[in-house]
Amino acid sequence: MSAGHTEVTAEATTDLIVSCAEECGVRDVQDRLGDKWTVHVVVELAPGPRRFRELQRLVTGISQRMLTLTLRRLERDGLVTRTVHPTTPPQVEYALTDTGHSMTHLIKQLIDWSLDHRAVIGRAREEWDAKQA
Repeated sequence: MSAGHTEVTAEATTDLIVSCAEECGVRDVQDRLGDKWTVHVVVELAPGPRRFRELQRLVTGISQRMLTLTLRRLERDGLVTRTVHPTTPPQVEYALTDTGHSMTHLIKQLIDWSLDHRAVIGRAREEWDAKQA
């Protein structure tokens, strides 16, 4: 225990949480959801198919390379489909699969939770920072 951490933390409710102390097979899926860009891309694809450049404009701060990698990973995981339309130049659209869409309600819950708790978290950070100063 660190010198700054002396309080006893309340036990978590274990009936809601599954422990993965040993490899339980979900780490790679959680890693996908926890990466920097996945949630942003899924949110922008939720309304319907989008072209690459449209996604790049909508996902603020993402580079072309990172968007390409994120879309490839999501496609590999079966969360996104890539459709090439035979036009000149070829048009490519990305869309969520049924599995990808099933994730959006979880993301919405996380966003709602974040909005509901951002003030409390902000105050906690300020208090913690003040103690550290």
